[in-house]
Amino acid sequence: MLYKQAGVDIDSLNVARKRMAKQIAKTFQRGKKSATGLFGGIYPFGNDYLISSVDSVGTKILIACGMGIHNTVGMDLVNHCVNDILTTGAIPLFFLDYIGFSELDKKILVKIVEGVATACKKEKMILVGGETAQLAKFYPKGIYDLAGFIVGRVHKKDFVDTTKIRPGDLILGLRSSGLHTNGYSLARKILLRKYGFQSYIPRLRCTIGEELLKVHRSYRKDLEPRLRYVKGLAHITGGGFYDNIRRILPKGTSAVIQKKSWKPLPVFTLIQELGDVPDEEMYRVFNMGIGVVIIIHKNNIRYFKPLRPKIIGEIVKENFGVRLE
Repeated sequence: MLYKQAGVDIDSLNVARKRMAKQIAKTFQRGKKSATGLFGGIYPFGNDYLISSVDSVGTKILIACGMGIHNTVGMDLVNHCVNDILTTGAIPLFFLDYIGFSELDKKILVKIVEGVATACKKEKMILVGGETAQLAKFYPKGIYDLAGFIVGRVHKKDFVDTTKIRPGDLILGLRSSGLHTNGYSLARKILLRKYGFQSYIPRLRCTIGEELLKVHRSYRKDLEPRLRYVKGLAHITGGGFYDNIRRILPKGTSAVIQKKSWKPLPVFTLIQELGDVPDEEMYRVFNMGIGVVIIIHKNNIRYFKPLRPKIIGEIVKENFGVRLE
């Protein structure tokens, strides 16, 4: 099964995103680098850059609704956004949320915001406000949409400048906690046609519902003190390894990823087996157990050893983008 068969056409979305990026880039340029194309928008502010990003939890919300657990999706949202701006070296300043629904219990709204507030506190940023919109008959009863908006700051001299990436640099990977917030349309279509939320799966050591609700991991605490040694960071979200790593590579460089350098989490092997999903599609849709990719000079590996990263590849002098072997 392919992601497209689950209702998500990555190729079509990428074409639309490129067209939108071109329009946005016409309104702002940071020197020769566009304000778009990375994982966050860039705005110069004195000696700093303000970095902003927006995202949603996607169809992971349907898992939360099915399980009746609503205090974790807000954490997913915050952590996802924190990781996105972290790729530029930015530390979060403040956050806003948006919740849209037609009919929703007030207790659920409180739980959602509690999750957002808890994660914001953990990430040392302020939840300055948000918007709650009741749109009659727009959403099914009991279903909601959740989006978040983040702003962070990085000093210009500390900006993670990916143009410094060179052939011979190492590619490290840090473990994910699970699916994080991507690929849920495909995962749900495959897993839920055989299992229920309460189905206990021995290889997962938990139920299907518990696995799918595992909170998106934040990498700020681990990487913030090591950002000075980072040449590039890629948050492995929608588009998997191919799209997310490619977007930070300077011209004339490519990334070779060794798939055997780490073992995918059991949930991914389960999805692939049940859905007969091609290997390339798996690494294009899911994080496969690697939540963030770090590109460093090989001499700086010692600074990252306490994080127990996997050395998953190397930068080479080519123009093919990303290759998984």
